[in-house]
Amino acid sequence: MFVKKLVEKAAKKPGGNFDGLKSSEVDARVVFHYGIPSGCNMFAYDSIQKILAISTKDGRIKLLGKDNTQALLESNEISPSKFLQFMENRGILLNVTSKNHLEVWDIDKKLLSHVHVFKEEITSFTVLQHSLFIYVGDSYGNISVLKLDEEPFHIVQMKYTIPLSASHGNVTEVSGDNAVLHILPQPTAESKRVLIIFRDGLISLWDIRESKSIFTTGGSMLQSLYHEAKQVTSACWACPFGSKVVVGYSNGEIFIWSIPSTANSSTEASDRGSQNAPICKLNLGYKMEKNPIASLKWAYADGKASRLYVTGASNSVSVNLLQVILLNEQTESRTIKLGLHLPETCIDMEIISSSDQSKHKQDFLLLLGKSGHVYAYDDCLIEKYLLQCQSRSPPSLPKEIMLKMPFTDSSITIAKFITDNQCMISPADEDVMGRNIPPLLPSETKQKDGSSARFSGFSKVKNLYITGHSDGAINLWDASFPFLIPVLSLKQQSEDDFSLSGIALTALYFDGKSQLLVSGDQSGMVRIFKFKPEPYATEGSFMSLPGSIKRGNNHIIHSVKLIKINGSVLSINISSSSRNLAVGSDQGYVSVIDIEGATLLYQNHIASEICTGIISLQFQTCSLHGFEKNVLVVGTKDSSVLALDSDTGNLLSTSRVHPKKPSKALFMQTLDGQDANGPDLSKRNSLEDATPKQLVLLCSEKAVYVYSLTHVIQGVKKVHYKKKYQTSSCCWASTFYSSSDVGLILLFTSGKIEIRSLPELSLLKETSIRGFTNSTSNPNSLSDISICTSREGELVMVNGDQEIIVISVLFQKEKFRLLDTVSHIYRKDLMLAQEGLVSGPIVQKERKKGIFSSVIKDITGSKAKPLPEVETEDPRESIKELHTIFSTANFPSDTENRDEDDIHLDIDDIDLEEPRERPKEQNMLTALNKQKLASIQALKGFTGKLKQMKVKNQKSSTKEEQQDEKAGAVDQIKKKYGFSLSGESSAAKMAESKLHENLRKLQGINSKATEMQDTAKSFSSMAEQVLRTEQHKRGS
Repeated sequence: MFVKKLVEKAAKKPGGNFDGLKSSEVDARVVFHYGIPSGCNMFAYDSIQKILAISTKDGRIKLLGKDNTQALLESNEISPSKFLQFMENRGILLNVTSKNHLEVWDIDKKLLSHVHVFKEEITSFTVLQHSLFIYVGDSYGNISVLKLDEEPFHIVQMKYTIPLSASHGNVTEVSGDNAVLHILPQPTAESKRVLIIFRDGLISLWDIRESKSIFTTGGSMLQSLYHEAKQVTSACWACPFGSKVVVGYSNGEIFIWSIPSTANSSTEASDRGSQNAPICKLNLGYKMEKNPIASLKWAYADGKASRLYVTGASNSVSVNLLQVILLNEQTESRTIKLGLHLPETCIDMEIISSSDQSKHKQDFLLLLGKSGHVYAYDDCLIEKYLLQCQSRSPPSLPKEIMLKMPFTDSSITIAKFITDNQCMISPADEDVMGRNIPPLLPSETKQKDGSSARFSGFSKVKNLYITGHSDGAINLWDASFPFLIPVLSLKQQSEDDFSLSGIALTALYFDGKSQLLVSGDQSGMVRIFKFKPEPYATEGSFMSLPGSIKRGNNHIIHSVKLIKINGSVLSINISSSSRNLAVGSDQGYVSVIDIEGATLLYQNHIASEICTGIISLQFQTCSLHGFEKNVLVVGTKDSSVLALDSDTGNLLSTSRVHPKKPSKALFMQTLDGQDANGPDLSKRNSLEDATPKQLVLLCSEKAVYVYSLTHVIQGVKKVHYKKKYQTSSCCWASTFYSSSDVGLILLFTSGKIEIRSLPELSLLKETSIRGFTNSTSNPNSLSDISICTSREGELVMVNGDQEIIVISVLFQKEKFRLLDTVSHIYRKDLMLAQEGLVSGPIVQKERKKGIFSSVIKDITGSKAKPLPEVETEDPRESIKELHTIFSTANFPSDTENRDEDDIHLDIDDIDLEEPRERPKEQNMLTALNKQKLASIQALKGFTGKLKQMKVKNQKSSTKEEQQDEKAGAVDQIKKKYGFSLSGESSAAKMAESKLHENLRKLQGINSKATEMQDTAKSFSSMAEQVLRTEQHKRGS
């Protein structure tokens, strides 16, 4: 019994029923991400849904949709993207990682549906749009065909393949650089032909139905022609008909090759079989600098506006790094180009369109820099410059715009976050999408008409976010929604000076009950803003006109008081009892100020041998020697904790409490349960006398310490709880409160978050925030990352002007409204509206002469030939036929072939017809039967191929040709090859039919054998007659 009580007591935490924060109550997670994530490396764009995807190096994918909708996807593995492509208008995003894992993302549900592991190294990846098929090229030069099956989404490998031996041509010329770099379905004939470009420079046009290469160019002959070894680095189509392709090489050269594009490609290809020289060479300066061509993108436009975008792969910034040239059928011999000068190397580019359906549609060129920043150019201005640059009054050069959060012009240096505002009367049921929120993407225009958001008082704001900026401005935001909605801007320095100070703010304090806002800056200036009683008039707005700031904020601000202290302001706090203001500076000064009179009551300097700086000040009332004492607890940057008499400023002890190995302190907080808004922690200590009721929490870069407040006042160096960090150092810390307890949040430089209980410091949960990096290389400079938290554990992390990450710690209902609406990227109504409108690219019917026709001759000197007619196809029928073709093995592997020793001869295996060449399409009949021959139109395409098998029997062929034109063609084909008819499902009838057919054929063989026997006998008698005649001649 005694042992049982000991076990129960050991298992029970202090406080009986108040057993502290539980792991089931916490769940640190990212609830919303706004902006451009750090470490971006690749673009993808859905031109129908108007969704831009940006992948990162750590496995995240940011989605930016219409009307400011945003979502963040996180892969299970931390690996960068190798290929990223949408299945347009299907809500599917395909991501190939550096580990050759193909991820299938469901955008509507924002879930990772499937991961397909590819065995070989993927070197090219292309989605056949308007279908569910995918081409994957590997480093061995082979191409596989994958299909995405729906409900649920998963990848299936088809039997159809394109091996290197069949597509590359002469196998003896295959070098070590035979990887497939580009797979380009031919425009207007995507389901019929695909262009394959190998790393060694060989270009092969593959006929999907005939399963063979019908045209090749480039390759080893190209290398010998120019006496220079080079590899393909990029390629794209440069013609809406698929007759011209642009190829970039590792030595900086750019060639344009002619590709056959008509229905009779085989004939056209045979005419060009000897052509191994490009029709045009673009001299853009890349070869001179030995700068490989990193990427090529061609934009088709009516008239003369079609353009080619070229980027180089140099690590150094060059004048030729990014160029745009006119390239179309009407281009003259002189190259018209535009060089775009970015501040850094460009690693990817994409062209996006505005979501506005009006006639004034705008396109933007997005460029991804090596640092992860995104730059935008107005593509209309690029087009205008190229068309008018040679005129008498050329337009000005287009300028880039770096994409950043469109909120403020200066960076955030300090912030405060207040959730569940107690001054709020009732939540406003406004639609955040209807607010005048500035868009992140330049293609997103103003959503709805309306003026800037009006600030009618704090009682209307559920979550208030206050930011101090590097230029001295203070902005107040409504953070009730995932978007930060600006409501008020304070730029004045005093009641008479309304200009920005230009000095960065370093500390903020807000008291909603007393309507008080206090700010401190790097120069030591403290400003006390007193707000007028609510409700406010609606004459002021967030963005006031120049010169009208006094009028705009005069109805809100009651007074502005200033006081100067020594050093940069680091900490601010207000006593709830005396209403005095305590300010700590980086020079070690503690200043206590009377708020009403804005007068300095006293100032105390806390010296330090390691580093000065007051990181935290806490007013507290404690019992000392039987008397109530008002103290001011001071936390210094060197991890020391001491106490002052809050009334006089005198030190209560000559010694300080500090760890043996001090490190930079980050956070200090008193824990006593006397806060009216927090839990009563003193009840937890009623059963444990060893744990004091009033505690002091100190967090540094290396460890966490919990002291007794009494010991701090007395200067006794006794640690009640301590936790050292094992791996990376801590960079930020704070407490949070649940409905019954308090917890500790620790954020490390590696991005790891730890949630610990207080005061025991036991680990409850840990997670990691991808993309978060916080370096402390220059301690004197302001960090680009601003972090703050609410009492309820809602973290707001702002990374410069690029992104905002909102993290929730407590496992509870979200603090933000309309989260689902804001993250609703994919629109099914648009997909349904687009169904049935699948078509190929719109091209001009009339094709004029230009650089690809009569103006310029190709390098070989031959004259350009007339352009062929455009080939058209029915996309829906083509996709159905492709499914049949891809479901059949066109190149059966050797393992599937049967060994000659194990051959078992069956009567059905006997070829009873005369020998002839069998077409490759014959083995597709089985696949047709599996598809139940659903479409007569699809079978008619095979009818002409099947008729090749009946050339010897002219009468039978004539009858069947007439029958094929009737509705009974399907039954005739099935009957001919032994399949059941539409009304026959019995296997016995099929066997009977096959038996009768074989008997008929055997009778034919028997008659032929008898005829041959008679012929042989006749030949034998004739030979004997000739022999006797010859012997008679010799005897005579």
